[in-house]
Amino acid sequence: MSSIAELGFEGVTVGSGFWGERQRLVSEKVLPYQWKALNDEIQGAEPSHAIENLRIAAGLSSGEFHGFIFQDSDVAKWIEAASYALAARPDPELERRVDEAVELIAAAQESDGYIQSYYSIKSPGKRWTDLEWGHELYCGGHLIEAAVAHNRATGSRRLLDVMLRYVDCVDAAFGREEGKRRGYDGHPEIELALFKLYRLTRDERHLGLARYFVDERGVRPCYFDAEREALGTGERNRHLGLDYFQANAPVREQREAVGHSVRGAYLYSAMADYAALSGDEELRAALASIWESATGRRMYVTGGIGSQHFGERFTIDYDLPGDTAYAETCASIGLALWAWRMLLIDPDSRYADVLERALYNGALAGMSADGTRFFYVNPLAAIPRVAAARYDHELVKTRRVQWFGCACCPPNIARLIGSIGGYAYAYDERSIWAHNYVAGEARFPFGPAGGAWRLETETEYPWEGLVRIVVSSGGGRRALRLRIPGWSASFICRLNGERVAAPRVEKGYLVLDREWKPGDVVELELDMGARVLYARPEVDEAAGQACLARGPFVLCAEEEDNGPGLSRLEIDPQSAISVSRVRESFGESVSAEIGGRKALAPVEGAPLYSTEPPRYEGRRIRMIPYFQWANRSEGEMRVWLRAK
Repeated sequence: MSSIAELGFEGVTVGSGFWGERQRLVSEKVLPYQWKALNDEIQGAEPSHAIENLRIAAGLSSGEFHGFIFQDSDVAKWIEAASYALAARPDPELERRVDEAVELIAAAQESDGYIQSYYSIKSPGKRWTDLEWGHELYCGGHLIEAAVAHNRATGSRRLLDVMLRYVDCVDAAFGREEGKRRGYDGHPEIELALFKLYRLTRDERHLGLARYFVDERGVRPCYFDAEREALGTGERNRHLGLDYFQANAPVREQREAVGHSVRGAYLYSAMADYAALSGDEELRAALASIWESATGRRMYVTGGIGSQHFGERFTIDYDLPGDTAYAETCASIGLALWAWRMLLIDPDSRYADVLERALYNGALAGMSADGTRFFYVNPLAAIPRVAAARYDHELVKTRRVQWFGCACCPPNIARLIGSIGGYAYAYDERSIWAHNYVAGEARFPFGPAGGAWRLETETEYPWEGLVRIVVSSGGGRRALRLRIPGWSASFICRLNGERVAAPRVEKGYLVLDREWKPGDVVELELDMGARVLYARPEVDEAAGQACLARGPFVLCAEEEDNGPGLSRLEIDPQSAISVSRVRESFGESVSAEIGGRKALAPVEGAPLYSTEPPRYEGRRIRMIPYFQWANRSEGEMRVWLRAK
């Protein structure tokens, strides 16, 4: 296996269509809204205090630190998202706000380069003393990612220079050299940020520090054990053991997806970065096993990971409850980041299929259609009255909320959407891979003397399955590799209007290896027919049930369309499924209808238990994409339905 190169968000201009609409929403509405939330200006929303914390740390305000210890990271992710928006289109007001945030971070930086408002305000002199829970390097990692994005998007070095000083501070404190701490953060993030920084700076010190943090995790004796002894914090809760931090073993010895799911996804992303740069076969073997654990036995059909709310963590194989599913939005985003990096070290469509599943379902569900409401937790079944009554459903929301005290998810989904063009293409000296179909233009850094390669993509994907790719400039011998999603039962490809006979498919990619010239046109038509999905029998929560999917979308039933009592619905998998493009109050959608029946409510006064079987009435059951649920009236929702 050899690594391939990502084209990057700078090389892709997202056009009209599904992702273009969402990028415009983020630029015009989401980012201004989130800026207000970070400044505590959203009436009725849970306060953030993130900007005010930085103002206090900078000496521009007085007061106490407010919020979670990692509050700085919300600002970092917002800057990153805003940088992608500025790369796509000029916006003087947004640029002014970004500059304000950057200058605030610079002002909050301590003289030796250290940045973290919690420790600067609340615990000065105690930096690096609680790496297990302190989130110092986690916040620093997100600020590094923001700095890299800001520099790549705008050309400015202002934030980058601030964070280079911070990295020097970290480099002076951590490592295996005498006098340095042999620690690492409880929440992985600094690792993948440093690999990203290295790709920008090519500074070997940044690469060495990234490798150190990956290599040191899980080494015995465990740094966290010594730290806890020094702090006198006592025994760990069994759900928050070393596996919670992915520190249960050195990374090359790990074989299962364990612990906090976001922490895991970020660490595994860094491991993949490491493997791509080094060719480390031990890391690749560990990643292959962990990937199979996470996506083959511990992933929801929606691309959610992390089934237990306590510890926001993976549990055991096939433990995937629907109504208490945690499936944090950030975890789906983390899975997408990890899947992308797995693609780069091994361009196999199975990774792209998981990336797509996480993008179009688990991640997008985290934001309302209007961009001003958010989900942290993403259940696969919800009944409002039950969620309101039961303690074990306390974190399940049946309406998205304005903001969270722990608001990691809202700016995370904004930065994912903003950078979506960067997840479309990759290349090497002989091939171009089209991993995800995004309408717009891609510009590649190679081509004949006449000019660089440019591809223009026209598509209504994911609503429709036709993808039209035009070679608008460039040419010469090259293999164009187009992903055939695993869900597409068949496909048709035409080259310059002629159907391609006996198409060659390798690792899930249609390969067109030929001499290209400007004006060549490839048309790929995927099978977008709706399909019935079943879980493996070991998934107890889905036993005897099925769900519907269409294209990359997993569908769900809502009370709005089917009335209350969704648990009494039963679909007939042999029934014809009709699909239509529709315009709902929340925007464009697809609707699928399948035949089935519903158990009738018993007569008044019927006993709780009896020998009488239920009575049914036949009906058509309507379903819409899961990511769009809870955008109409509040009501029940279910992904898995009983099947005849």
